[in-house]
Amino acid sequence: MKKEILTEDQDTGYFNSVANPSRRKFFQMSGGLVGAGMLFAACHKSSDSGINLGSGDTGVLNYAYALEQLEAAFYTHVISSPYTGMSADELALLTDIRDHEIAHREFFKAALGSSTIPALTVNFSSITFSDRNSVLTTAQAFEDLGVSAYNGAGRLITDPTYLGVAGKIVSVEARHAGYIRDLLSFNSFASSSAVSASGLDAEATPAAVLATASKYLSSKLNASNLPNR
Repeated sequence: MKKEILTEDQDTGYFNSVANPSRRKFFQMSGGLVGAGMLFAACHKSSDSGINLGSGDTGVLNYAYALEQLEAAFYTHVISSPYTGMSADELALLTDIRDHEIAHREFFKAALGSSTIPALTVNFSSITFSDRNSVLTTAQAFEDLGVSAYNGAGRLITDPTYLGVAGKIVSVEARHAGYIRDLLSFNSFASSSAVSASGLDAEATPAAVLATASKYLSSKLNASNLPNR
């Protein structure tokens, strides 16, 4: 059976389903993210200090890849086992979010190539997937975390092409965050808990983001070699 992944169409910016595309074709369809300097040889062995994300732009992209793995796993579980009372509209839109997160995950995995960290093991034991409030509260936490993570990591990226792609992804994560917030409390999508008085979203350092994400991961991540500026 062919493996189905999602790739980005250059003309529309949307992700399309493609069965087993070649890596070269994937890069062509991804708008040129992967250039000559992208695929650094890296070793991401797990040790007592955890899986090393790497350094430079590769490390930052692995950091994003780790977060997308977490979100994709969460929404895949949500859709495979819908909470009690999930409406048809909620199912449709949460399925869209799942597909976006899978697309992001697969995008980073293919782009990083041999520098990709291993697949992570999640731990969702604290989430009651049959309970709407438990699922949506967790979803809000993940989406807000994702937005703050991309905002905080932007300054760490040196290649403008990578920064441009990160900007496209964080805007999608913000759309997710607004929708989830409205499911929990109508018209709260841009409340003061999400957007500052200056009209800006929050940003967070990798250390702060991973401290929160680690609550939902059995795998331990080591971000000590990430850029720090």
